[in-house]
Amino acid sequence: MRRAAMPRWRRTVTAVRRHLAAGDRERGANPVELAVMMPLILVLLFASIQIAAVFLARSTALNAAQSGVNAQRTYQARDGVGVDSATRFLKAAGGWLVGWDKTGPTCVVINDDTEVTCTVSGRSLSVVPGVDFAVRQTAHGTVERVTTP
Repeated sequence: MRRAAMPRWRRTVTAVRRHLAAGDRERGANPVELAVMMPLILVLLFASIQIAAVFLARSTALNAAQSGVNAQRTYQARDGVGVDSATRFLKAAGGWLVGWDKTGPTCVVINDDTEVTCTVSGRSLSVVPGVDFAVRQTAHGTVERVTTP
């Protein structure tokens, strides 16, 4: 009795299986590669998150300083209104800037009450334990006043 000829697709599947079975020498290489690369991937992930936290802390400090300047530079503003405004902003902004309450925001009117400068400083939120960065941002503006022509 004669066997029926194998269909072409079945011969292709058989040939592919034989080819794949011959290449089993590298079996299990992918988990090893992943185990070697995973620490590097995790370091890059946490480093990028820490860098983002630093930029958010800088942005928070700058916006708080600008808020203080905008409040202090208004016409006949009382002393300390800029510090109050910056403090309110920092309390509402969340925890991206830590340690700002130790020194507190400072607003100083200079040059014969024509200019105001507010400074906010603190540290960035630490995503990686033991790693944080000092943040200090300053905003400057002119005080509103009535001038004669």
